Amino acid sequence: MSGTTKPVNQKAWFLILPVLLCVAFSAIIPLMTVVNYSVQDIISPERRVFVGVEWFASVMRDEELHSALWRQITFSLAVLLVEIPLGILLALSMPSQGWKSSAVLVVVALSLLIPWNVVGTIWQIYGRADIGLLGFTLQKMGIDYSYTGNSTHAWITVLVMDVWHWTPLVALLCFAGLRSIPDAYYQAARIDGASKLAVFRYIQLPKMRGVLMIAVLLRFMDSFMIYTEPFVLTGGGPGNATTFLSQYLTQKAVGQFDLGPAAAFSLIYFLIILLMCFILYNWMQRMGTADAQGAGHE
Repeated sequence: MSGTTKPVNQKAWFLILPVLLCVAFSAIIPLMTVVNYSVQDIISPERRVFVGVEWFASVMRDEELHSALWRQITFSLAVLLVEIPLGILLALSMPSQGWKSSAVLVVVALSLLIPWNVVGTIWQIYGRADIGLLGFTLQKMGIDYSYTGNSTHAWITVLVMDVWHWTPLVALLCFAGLRSIPDAYYQAARIDGASKLAVFRYIQLPKMRGVLMIAVLLRFMDSFMIYTEPFVLTGGGPGNATTFLSQYLTQKAVGQFDLGPAAAFSLIYFLIILLMCFILYNWMQRMGTADAQGAGHE
């Protein structure tokens, strides 16, 4: 055979050109605009002064940012600690086949179809003591519940609202992972006399690791960027109890119109999410590797 190589058809690049253009207009160009604003003091549309990293230093010294960041991290971790185990339990309890499985899937997915602002409105009404079922019931039980006047009640209400809204996503992902497990694994477990806990520990959980990783990353990123639901429900209050990072950024950019600090914080916000997801992903990968090695030794 001769040493000639087969020519490569470069026309395939034209197929992804629309995707590249969409990404450029929806992500790259706005990001470059934010970077431009973050290093300038925009005095007027015609007058701008280059300030370097001054806005970044100013934002990092902001005590309100530190408080919002701590609230955000606490909220996101609480979301993961509640929604992931609850979603797994819900997926395990769902019927695997037949019309009941289809009906349960539809019912479970209903909350995912509700827009975010409507979710906030639903829980705003639901928690009122005069017309809401939750608020009225708690008042009758002797609990002075008020998500507008008590910071703890407000924070817990936002957390429960998020759990109600997004746990079905985790359950559906876990259900898909469970359905992908071949029956041969369960047959072998029955022959060995394995308990339900052993089946979950050594068969179901390892096989769900991929979808669980997706669920954890999706829920962490989404909870770390939560805005609409708490804004509609509490407006960030009482005080700053439910003012998360996204609301802090909106107050900077829209409320105070501090475009420079807001742009700098947007980049810091982006890097925080990127770093946290990177750490979380690598930790889950190492946990999976360690479990696989332990199972191999056993």
